[in-house]
Amino acid sequence: MLRASGARVLDEADEPAVRRLLATDPVAACVIAGRVEVAGTAPLALGAPLWGIGTGRELDAVCLAGANLIPFARPGAERAAADAFADRARRAGRRCSTIVGPSAAVEPMWELLAPVWGPARDHRPRQPLMAIDGPPVVAPEPRVRPVRPDQLDVLLPAAVAMFTEEVGVSPLRTDGGAGYRARVDELVRAGQSLAWIQDGAVLFKAEIGAVCRGACQVQGVWVAPTLRGQGIGTACTAAVVEYARAVIAPVVSLYVNDYNTRARAAYRRVGFREVGEYASVLF
Repeated sequence: MLRASGARVLDEADEPAVRRLLATDPVAACVIAGRVEVAGTAPLALGAPLWGIGTGRELDAVCLAGANLIPFARPGAERAAADAFADRARRAGRRCSTIVGPSAAVEPMWELLAPVWGPARDHRPRQPLMAIDGPPVVAPEPRVRPVRPDQLDVLLPAAVAMFTEEVGVSPLRTDGGAGYRARVDELVRAGQSLAWIQDGAVLFKAEIGAVCRGACQVQGVWVAPTLRGQGIGTACTAAVVEYARAVIAPVVSLYVNDYNTRARAAYRRVGFREVGEYASVLF
């Protein structure tokens, strides 16, 4: 069993070890891996400190300590990682809005942080992580297409509705929504926002919110409330998978709340299978 040791802030010299660790499970590590591939591991370039524990030239776990606290650990190293990362997080104070990542890494960390940072606004300990590495098994909806920059104002109300429904608070509550609008605009311009827009209304939308070489992660799936229960989400998600595998990455993943049985069934019909489990703590 690994013994807990202090976490340190990683720098550019640690990048090869970080990449080797994240490559052990690119689907589960997609968010951190994508950031590292773009910016490296120097804190200034990454925009947030990346904590790590390990011995010699190898790392057993890392944790991106930005707006979201995102831990990732080798199997068997989760408890030692939780001890080290929770200790560092307690000393730094809470600066994140969410703890999210593989449940085996998130849950023991939250056990240690809850007495200091709790209560959370919401705790979702079981969120199946699903992935598909082949074509969808249902016909894609052809009207789902990348959103154009000139459609941002049409897309934004649907994006706000999805965020509010899923997270429980409006993204407009901070800075008048300027930061959220900038993020949506960034995804649109990167070709990572897809929607079915008809007669000036969004019927379906989704974003490919995280991208690394081996995998991408679909986020923000939303169907207009009046159209739910008609199978639209299944066909539209199939279109997202088809686009993502052709343009972005060979494996497409997402995570979903365990209690959302309708969504889980829809994703299975598309061809997704459960490959792991995430957990989220929302403040």
